[in-house]
Amino acid sequence: MTPDPVRVLIADDQAMVRQGFTVLLDAEPGIRVVGQAEDGHAALARCAELAPDVVLMDIRMPGLGGIEATRRLLTAEGTPPVKVLVLTTFDLDEYVYEALRAGASGFLLKDASAAELAHAVRVVAAGEALLAPTVTRRLIAEFARLPGTPRTPPGRIADLTERETEVLAQVARGLSNAEIATRLVVAEQTVKTHVSRILVKLGLRDRTQAAVFAYESRLVHPA
Repeated sequence: MTPDPVRVLIADDQAMVRQGFTVLLDAEPGIRVVGQAEDGHAALARCAELAPDVVLMDIRMPGLGGIEATRRLLTAEGTPPVKVLVLTTFDLDEYVYEALRAGASGFLLKDASAAELAHAVRVVAAGEALLAPTVTRRLIAEFARLPGTPRTPPGRIADLTERETEVLAQVARGLSNAEIATRLVVAEQTVKTHVSRILVKLGLRDRTQAAVFAYESRLVHPA
């Protein structure tokens, strides 16, 4: 049985960017672009109408920008679950930090190749996070240094077991489940179970939020 394709919405104020990404993603197996939006307001409306799995969200858009649109999208009651992949021009764009705080699952440079774009969409749709690339680990670390009011999820570090705390620290360092399993000498499935429990206990959406929480709570310190 063929799995359902990943449904993608592209939100960007530049028509050429929206069209270019649409062409690239529609050519990929298992991915289908279901709609486009020219600003944050349109993105919220299209999401309510089309229920995409992933939104490619530009940060800088007129009217309602990508950060506030992400925040509203991910906190609205009754909204179908969706992942947000932030689009940016610069790998250390200061606004990316706020997008991660708003709940985005990762970020992607606008000059990414077709393969990188498709990979990012699949990774985020699967509930993972774009934490493996060095640039993203650096982004998270730099983000953690910025002043600001930390998010306060329903859960606390104290709610985690000792092993779950160890796993959370490794997630924050950008390790995959397989790498964490090797480092902690446990089965990969065991790591997956720990990660799921961590997200539930802390009231977090995905691994990116878990990593940000680990830095903000000072469980892990930027190198």
